[in-house]
Amino acid sequence: MSEGHYKKENILIEALPYIREFYDSFMVIKVGGHAMVDPEIMSAIVEDIVLLRFVGIHPVIVHGGGPEITEKMEQMGKKPEFVGGLRITDDETVEIARMVLVGSINTKIVSLIGQHGAKGVGLSGKDGKMIMARKKPAQRVMIEDIEHSVDLGWVGETEIINPELIHIVTDQGYIPVISPIAVDNEGNALNINADTVAGDIAKSLQAKKLILMTDVAGLMRDPSDTTTRISRVLAPQVEDLIDEGIIGGGMIPKMRSASTSVKNGVERVHIINGSVPHSILLELFTDGGIGTMVF
Repeated sequence: MSEGHYKKENILIEALPYIREFYDSFMVIKVGGHAMVDPEIMSAIVEDIVLLRFVGIHPVIVHGGGPEITEKMEQMGKKPEFVGGLRITDDETVEIARMVLVGSINTKIVSLIGQHGAKGVGLSGKDGKMIMARKKPAQRVMIEDIEHSVDLGWVGETEIINPELIHIVTDQGYIPVISPIAVDNEGNALNINADTVAGDIAKSLQAKKLILMTDVAGLMRDPSDTTTRISRVLAPQVEDLIDEGIIGGGMIPKMRSASTSVKNGVERVHIINGSVPHSILLELFTDGGIGTMVF
């Protein structure tokens, strides 16, 4: 037997206890960042997710689309603005976000699932009142050492997750693909950070895993040095790391979502680099880690 075959067999044997442990469990995978604009990376990620489905796991995809929303805004002559990693969302911006997330990205992911041999179904948080939300209050920010109150517009925070529709489609063998557009009690559309939505949905499903895919190899002590990756973080440490400035920018909602999810029953949260080939499989089915785990 060749050395190559031996190595492949070892890999399969290493994966077996994990497959057994995760069988019939929910895993929520949030896809975003560079993967959303690179067709090859996106296709490879979906292929991994389809594999999860065929080994008896129930994957649920939540997708972002920040770079695409920004690109579309700039094409329309509108300058994106952010506060604490959250996009300021006026009437025009929320319509652009809905158009990009629901009308473009969601349908592309569903199509890829079909190409890889599984069944996908596109949903938004408005469907079946899956994500009921309220408008986020004004945020307090420091600008040139002066505190200001900033209205984020149609940016929401989750009040209720109704997972009934997710259970219905997964019971029928579909992989749900969810856009982070929620609805309030008056029927207004609200844009919610996709990392936050993924965490809220994972909590409602009591998911075994929440996987947040991004463009970096997890949380870094020094963002310019990949050797400073922090591989394990206890959920209660997250706010302290934010205060210390180690967690900043777009990593803030990711890590807060991870911390909240763990505190509310999700076993483990993994932040991994989606551009690494088969990063989901490497994270789930091997003994080594490639990102940051929050537990």
